[in-house]
Amino acid sequence: MPDSLPNHFYAHGKLLLSGEYFVLDGALSLAIPTRQGQSLTLEFLADNTSQIQWESYDADGACWFKGVFDATLLTYTMGSDAEIGKRLEILLLTIRQLNPAFLTPQKSIKVVTKLEFSRHWGLGSSSTLISCLAQWSNTDPYTLLQASFGGSGYDIACAQAASPIFYQRLQNQPTHQVIDWYPSFSAQLYLVYLGKKQNSRDGIQRYRALTDNNDKSQLIETINQLTLKITAATDLVSFEQLLLEHEQLIAQTLNLPRAKNLYFPDFWGEIKSLGAWGGDFVLATSTRSAAETRAYFNEKGFWDVYAFDDMVVLN
Repeated sequence: MPDSLPNHFYAHGKLLLSGEYFVLDGALSLAIPTRQGQSLTLEFLADNTSQIQWESYDADGACWFKGVFDATLLTYTMGSDAEIGKRLEILLLTIRQLNPAFLTPQKSIKVVTKLEFSRHWGLGSSSTLISCLAQWSNTDPYTLLQASFGGSGYDIACAQAASPIFYQRLQNQPTHQVIDWYPSFSAQLYLVYLGKKQNSRDGIQRYRALTDNNDKSQLIETINQLTLKITAATDLVSFEQLLLEHEQLIAQTLNLPRAKNLYFPDFWGEIKSLGAWGGDFVLATSTRSAAETRAYFNEKGFWDVYAFDDMVVLN
């Protein structure tokens, strides 16, 4: 890669508002890029060690990984965390398979990644990295995802999106469409960090246990219609009713309790799980003041409460 080529790459984080798990089987999902993302910066070094020096920083500026890779073999040689180093090695080797010209001729290079959100938040620390690596190496990010970590790919679509999108896998191929979605009631929406990860693999296994194809097809169609109706809602009451229907359907399908029932049974608004269902963030609706809404969640022990408009990229 000549020094004259771009040396700074960026990707947005993601939130999945509808279509959890079902997106794996072609359901239409509503995905929203976050204002916070991850950057990757390259610096070519003058030495002849043929090394990749890698540093990764969290949102608070703390270096959470530092490692060294052989720039010729793309193998991990040393660093602060062997498990993370091996994961990065898999990505680098996969890129070399997809693009044999990647990092040839070999040069010493320093790679610095910086997150703008906590890597514990589940907003896409892996998907934003894959997107940045794909930009750097001129490889297809979806192919890189499937060849390395796997997944539905909606987070990859969000990484380079400038507004909300409909995401869907049709004939097992990723498709996305930019949509004009900016709800008039967005000021009454909040994002609350639970920090109580559900095991997404368990949820997927529950979903995969649905062996009746006709029933599954009907579930997908129901999710598709709910997604369309959610984005078409023009008032908060209608929006809340649709979120409730979506939550109840997934709770029944996966045999998992709703986050509202678990943590916020006395909350006056609606609670919608995002992404890996019941995990990191929930969407909360509220007709009360921001101060009163935040106070409610703070009293329950949840201190990371954010205005929806402050965290997401809308039209």
